[in-house]
Formats: sequence, structure tokens, C-alpha cells
Amino acid sequence: METTKEYSNGEVTIVWKAELCIHSAICAKGLPNVFKPKEKPWVNANGASSEEMINQVKKCPSGALSFYYNKKEKKDE
Repeated sequence: METTKEYSNGEVTIVWKAELCIHSAICAKGLPNVFKPKEKPWVNANGASSEEMINQVKKCPSGALSFYYNKKEKKDE
């Protein structure tokens, strides 16, 4: 059974798939205010800007980390 956890700051949600994680620690070294492997929950989605988190998630070598944008409720168009 696959373990998937989601962590959101309201604008973006980080998705972590535990089975894919190779524990390279690239996330924790790159954004230690967000990715804290010794804490629970280990992802603090309010520890950096959405853009910083997205850029760090994209560096994940295993694909264990991904993200998606949360739907916005405003209709400007």
C-alpha cells in the first residue's frame, strides 16, 4: 500500500510519496525551513514561498516529491 501525504500552504500543495523516496536529502539541504526529516509533520508548507518550494521539489531525484496548484476561487475573467 502506497503512502502519500500532502502539505499545503493554501496556494500550492506538496505531495510526498514515501515509497519513492531515496532519502537523498536534497530537499532538506536546499530548504531546511520547509523539509525537516526529524520532525512530524516533516514538511512545513509555510516555511518558504510557493515559488521556492516548487523549485526545490523539482530537484527531487526520485520523484517522491511533486506539487500542484490549489484552485483559486476568484473569477477575474
